[in-house]
Parts: sequence; structure tokens; C-alpha cells
Amino acid sequence: MTKNEQQEKLGNKIWNSVKTELLLSMRFLAPALSVLEIRKDLSTTSVGTDGESVLYNPNYVFKTYVEDPSKLNRTYLHMLLHCMFRHLYRAAEFGDNEMWDLACDIAVEHILDSMDYQCIYRVSSDLRERWYDKLQEELKVLTAEKIYHYFESHVSWGEYSYTNSSSENVSFLDKSESYKRSSSEAAGNSTGSDIVETAVEDSTGVSKSGKSGEKSLITEDTWNRLVREFKFDDHGFWERLEDKKDENQKQDKPDIDMQMQMRLRRANKKEIEDAWKNTAKRIKSDIASLGDEKSKESGSLKFYLKAETADKVYYTEFLNQIAVVREEIRIDPDSFDYGLYNYGMEIYGNMPLIEENEYSESHKIDELVIAIDTSASCSEELVQSFLNETAGILRMSDNFFRQIHVHIIECDNKVQKDIEINHPEEMEEYARNFEVAGGYGTDFRPVFSYVDDLRRKGQLKHLRGLMYFTDGFGDYPENPTDYDTAFVFPMDKQNGADKMPNWAIQLYIDY
Repeated sequence: MTKNEQQEKLGNKIWNSVKTELLLSMRFLAPALSVLEIRKDLSTTSVGTDGESVLYNPNYVFKTYVEDPSKLNRTYLHMLLHCMFRHLYRAAEFGDNEMWDLACDIAVEHILDSMDYQCIYRVSSDLRERWYDKLQEELKVLTAEKIYHYFESHVSWGEYSYTNSSSENVSFLDKSESYKRSSSEAAGNSTGSDIVETAVEDSTGVSKSGKSGEKSLITEDTWNRLVREFKFDDHGFWERLEDKKDENQKQDKPDIDMQMQMRLRRANKKEIEDAWKNTAKRIKSDIASLGDEKSKESGSLKFYLKAETADKVYYTEFLNQIAVVREEIRIDPDSFDYGLYNYGMEIYGNMPLIEENEYSESHKIDELVIAIDTSASCSEELVQSFLNETAGILRMSDNFFRQIHVHIIECDNKVQKDIEINHPEEMEEYARNFEVAGGYGTDFRPVFSYVDDLRRKGQLKHLRGLMYFTDGFGDYPENPTDYDTAFVFPMDKQNGADKMPNWAIQLYIDY
């Protein structure tokens, strides 16, 4: 057996041991643990993944396994989470590779640190905890996209902010050199040096400039410490913006075989990406089936998988779904009477008589119920987002007939208020004068009982849809409605959507 074959055999044995240990602790990972192949790759000094394989340097794996076997367990799961959240496929959407890499690593490590399994345990440093607290305070939910945009507006050296740099698609590390040069050139100028000299770092290493109104900035030293703290794998195998450019350049050439290879490659990547999304859905379902006590060990993984895999249907699609077609009194320039047209041609030869129809068919909403959860479980910020979304719906007068029948019901554990709107013009007034009523427990059933009463009284004769803005924590009705019912949940926030009956529609809004 050659040395190369011995290395591969030993490497496969180590990775199989890693997968076995992860599977024994986290059975729900079974669908993901069987996806990646194991391949030796000397182009990396550590280990990484391209979504199809784990690509590793034997020297790194052997050394790490001897010194700290649990680090390989964590690294493997770290890579699996990158795949399940499809970070490697989204890398091409973001201009700065290093910034996206760190954002993804922090998002994944935050999930791993919330999980309670000995096989991946790592002592959390003060630096980690401080940054988790800071990012959660700013972003609420730590997704890679949100962390990336946070870095975009906070990374800087001296007075030269990353977001103000004129160079595009240049890596973060390359830009840092230009920052240093610019800062040194400005040393003789008091305008440039004041900020550097008076910068004060807080406990997270974020500097605050001495000038009032300046944004807090991340120092270069802190950035390097964050990279060292959160980096576990090599992201060099990810699909990058440069890869897209190379493909476009190759496609400019009249090489049919090359273009066919490119199409097949993209189709294969899309197929693999979809497979990872399906894998994430299966794991989310398996975690949910563990029960409350056992699923707590998985930490925030269930929540982030749920947010990642949810089929996000937005309220505008729902409005189109419940719209009806009927005639509306208004000039329809796209239609006219062909009888008059022909009569004009016969009498005058070349002068048709055209008269537009005074009625036109419109696809709009005539009756709608919008319910807003004003219970204590909904934070003031969440209620405000509901209000903004409701106002947005009401302002879209093009979706409503001139004569409408919209009920806006505010409810906690009972109906607190019912605002009736009959004309689109009244919608703006409601949006301006809204005041929250309620603030007690959550029960969705009173709204449905109230709507049933309105229908029995003949006040809602043609109701086709009800939208309920809520965080989802409450008592749902058991019986399905004969009109479309949608519960609207905030995106990227813990909610009670799991308890929602399967006959209702699940919608999302940005939070």
C-alpha cells in the first residue's frame, strides 16, 4: 500500500469516527451526515466543503485528531450548517469575500454554542459572548446576511469607512492596506488624524470616534481577532463572485462545448442546493418530533432551520388569491363596441366610430377582515411592524373596489375594537389615528366567532379572506373556515406557527 493510499484510508477512518460520534449524539443529523463524500485535497491547508464533499489536508486532520478530536466533530458540523443554510451558494451575491466568510462563521458558531452536546463542546470566550450580545442587541436575529450588512456599515480604519471606499469587488483584506496608507498620508492633516487619536474601544473592540455623530467602527485588530476566533474551515471551495465573472467571460467565446459544460455545472449546483434545502427541512421536522425536552438540546438550530426553510408567501400574493372579478363603472380604453366600429367603416369608408365601454372587468377585493394581535405577548416593536404592514395594505387602493367592506379587528383574548372601512380614502385616516387597544392574553377564537356573527347578520356577504397579524402564541380555532384564513408571522423571530392548524395559510412579514 502506497503512502497516499495509507493517508486516505486513515483519513476516511477518522472522518467516519467523527460522523458516528455526531450521529450517536444527534440522531436528527442522519439525513445530512450521509450527503458529503470524503476526499483528500492538498490545495487546502485545513478542511473545507464545496457542498458535495469534505475536502481535507491529511496533515491537518491527523494533527487535530491527536490534539483535540472534538474540534473535528465541531468543524464537521460547522460545515454541515454552512451547507444547510446554503452559505456557500450565496457567497457570489456578496461583494466582499472575507466579510461574508466571517458573517457566515459567526452565524454558524452562534447556533453551535447554543447546542448542548458534549461531542462539540467548546469553552466560549469572553470575546464571543460580548459580540453575541452586541450583535443580538443590534440585529435581534443573527443570520449571515444581517451580520454581513452590519459589518458593511461598521468596518473602518481611521476616517476611511469600508462603505465609502471607491473600489468595488476588492477583498476586505486588500482594502485594509489602502486604509493604512490613507491614514498615514493624512497624519500631517489634523482633520484626518483627530479621529484616529481620539478613538476609544469598547469591550467588544468597536471604536467610537471622537467626533459627535460618527458611527461606531470596528478596528482592524478586532477584525483579525474575530477571524481567529470564529474560523473553523476553509471557504476557498465556495462559489464566488469571481467564479461568476470567469463563467461569463468564457461564455463570450463561441465554444459550444464549453457553454454546455457551464450549463450542466450550474444545473448540478442548483440540484445540490435544492437537495440541501430539503435536507434542512427533514432535520427541522426530526428535531420537532423529539419533544420539547429533547429538542432543547439542539438550541437555536430548530428556529433558524425553520426560518431558513419556510416557504415564504407574502400578503400581496394572498390578496391576489382572494380577489374577485366583477364589473366596475369606469371607462375601459382597451375595449369598444365593434358594431359602431363597423357602422362607421360602412358609412364613411375610412372613419370607424369608437366609443369605450363604461364598464370594465376588475380583479380586486371587495370584502376583507384584518385582525391584529394586541396581546401582551406581542412586543411594542412587533405590533408596530404589524401596523406598518396593515397601513401598506390599506394604502394599495388599486387592490380594492371603490365600494369596499373592510373590518380591522384588534383583539387579545377578546375583541377590543372593530374599525369598518367602506372607501379607500378612509384607509389613510385609520393608519394615521391608530391606537393599540388590549394587552392581555392571546386567544384567536373570539375574532372568528365575531366574524361568524357579522356574516349571520348579513354584514359580510361576500367574505373571501381573513388576515391575522400575530406572533402565533395563542389558542387557535379547531374548525376550518369556508373562506381563506392566513396567519401572518414576523420573519426571523420566534413564533408559535407550529401550533397553527394545517387548514390555514402561513404568511410572513419582514421584522
